[in-house]
Amino acid sequence: MSETRDRRAQQRSSDVLVVDDEADIRELVELSLLRMGLAVESAGSVAEALRMLDERQYRLCLTDMRLPDGDGLQVVRHIAERGGDLPVAVITAYGSMDNAVVALKAGAFDYLSKPVALDQLRALVKSALDVPRAKSRQGQGTVQLTGSSASMDQVRSMIERLARSQAPVYVSGESGSGKERAARLIHALGARADRPFVGVNCGAIPENLMESEFFGYRRGAFTGADSDREGFFQAADGGTLFLDEVADLPLVMQVKLLRAIQEKRVRRVGDTQEVPVDVRIISATHQNLRERVEQGRFRQDLFYRLNVIELKMPALRERAEDIPMLAQGMLERMAAEAGVQVPYLSDRALTALRNYAFPGNVRELENILERAMALCLGDEIEVDDLQLEPVDCEGAASMPALGRGAALQDYLDQVEREAINAALAQTGGNRTAAARVLGVTFRSLRYRMERLGMNGDKRDDAGQ
Repeated sequence: MSETRDRRAQQRSSDVLVVDDEADIRELVELSLLRMGLAVESAGSVAEALRMLDERQYRLCLTDMRLPDGDGLQVVRHIAERGGDLPVAVITAYGSMDNAVVALKAGAFDYLSKPVALDQLRALVKSALDVPRAKSRQGQGTVQLTGSSASMDQVRSMIERLARSQAPVYVSGESGSGKERAARLIHALGARADRPFVGVNCGAIPENLMESEFFGYRRGAFTGADSDREGFFQAADGGTLFLDEVADLPLVMQVKLLRAIQEKRVRRVGDTQEVPVDVRIISATHQNLRERVEQGRFRQDLFYRLNVIELKMPALRERAEDIPMLAQGMLERMAAEAGVQVPYLSDRALTALRNYAFPGNVRELENILERAMALCLGDEIEVDDLQLEPVDCEGAASMPALGRGAALQDYLDQVEREAINAALAQTGGNRTAAARVLGVTFRSLRYRMERLGMNGDKRDDAGQ
């Protein structure tokens, strides 16, 4: 009996199953898919869809969320329970982002909003039919997240799920906790792995250049525009656009970014025509984006558009058991690059690292070990070689005493100046790295140093 059923399923296979009770939408989707050369079958209810899924083989399922005998979540969960690699996307009513988020968390790979835009439908289908091929590449990329702690196991498990989806992802976590590495891994394991990954530090772009950097410009659009130039969106077309430190975007740019994400179209500065773009958005910041929304410094509608699914990266102090493995890997890489024998950490040095707060997280660990390699005598790194600064989790040195009659602002300036000096000393004068240790953006650190008259050392990563 089972052999007969399997044979019937193979004989009655199709490319796409469309589940929708509205005949006009069903017909629109079917015609679009047929023009793409795909074989299509339709169901008008949950019961009919579940029966067809059990009897036939499909490469993709598109289901409406509202059906006469239930909802699309039942279809999503049924597919997830069966296992396999069948991607399923949901079609939601306009503005029903809550439903879309629930479906994505239940196992849906993507979503479309009504009225269905045909260019978005075609992009989704092309991406979906690439998913099984993308899964076979897992583990073959060069991007990895090191650590065997429970928190990192959870992160890796979440990343594998996110790689199957095309939904926007918001990566939260402290500075240096590996947010960009996580974003690159999501990209590398997904259907867009063969397309560009474009990372953008939103806090490092001057406000007057943001629009032209993100959307490009036409020749003659402004003084100095000697030729046409693509922006970040066009450069990432077909791939992933990673918006790091997205909280630093000014409100005016947030409006333009929201429109580009919603419409999936951009217009270059100086151009009259919009061009379609197909990018997956992954954003990140070390700041609390919800608090910035409450403060009126970040648009709520953009926050909900970016934060469809959140991936939280744990701080290094929360997974101290990973420090030996991380340190060993870093030392091996540094030694290979320098062409020297791999040094090892003494027991006391390893204990000191385990007990250190790491305000700069993994990035700070790498900086400490690089310095220790240069200072150690022989092949053993001792505690003194680490030169761990007495900096707390906020990057501040020990508080100075408040003198009698001192003004509060003068005292606060003194505290801020000492914290900045401690971070600069820890990073060898590198302001970009110091900003990461302090948990602020480079632009913010530069402003603070100018206000405090601390302009003596202006080195950044580029000058190292």
